[in-house]
Amino acid sequence: MTHYIVARIAIHDRERYGQYEAGFMEIFAKYGGQVLGVNDAPEVLEGPPDARRLVILAFPDREAALAWAGSPEYREIAKHRHAASEGEIVMTEGFG
Repeated sequence: MTHYIVARIAIHDRERYGQYEAGFMEIFAKYGGQVLGVNDAPEVLEGPPDARRLVILAFPDREAALAWAGSPEYREIAKHRHAASEGEIVMTEGFG
């Protein structure tokens, strides 16, 4: 069943975050992931304003998502994201 990862990220070091982005897609593609959306200024329809980046990712199943997130090559580039930003990342399964 498709699993989605949703992230809200506040980037405070754009240059360092760029190092994360530079290696992201090559690793991400190995696990069958799809980028469904990335927006640095998402429109808030309800609730308080939130200027953080919104990222929505999809994986074919839970196993693929966890394999990607826990892979040594992703953990290596994720060090740049951790140093350059803070935020929340959650995962959920889709319907059907």
